Amino acid sequence: MDKQGRWRNKTVSFRMSKEEVILLDNLVALSGLTKQDYIIKRLLCKDVVVVGNTRIYKALKNHIEQLCIELQRLTNGNEIDDVTTSTIQFISQILKNMKEENQ
Repeated sequence: MDKQGRWRNKTVSFRMSKEEVILLDNLVALSGLTKQDYIIKRLLCKDVVVVGNTRIYKALKNHIEQLCIELQRLTNGNEIDDVTTSTIQFISQILKNMKEENQ
């Protein structure tokens, strides 16, 4: 049983490309949820609410540093891949929501 008293005894699996796995791992790390909880929320069209804590702060910091390195490497804006673009958009949304909560 999980924390909400649900018995989760069914397994669901699917295949993903290397790029999709990287993006999923990035989004999970930035959300602060477990991979299972993140996937379930997204599949059931529920909002993923990021609650700020030290783990989220570290994930944001690490991903922003990686993005800066990647963007410095690029010479042409058209070379930005979908994983990088999606990660930037997710980080931007997190920061926007954090700013709105503080106001």
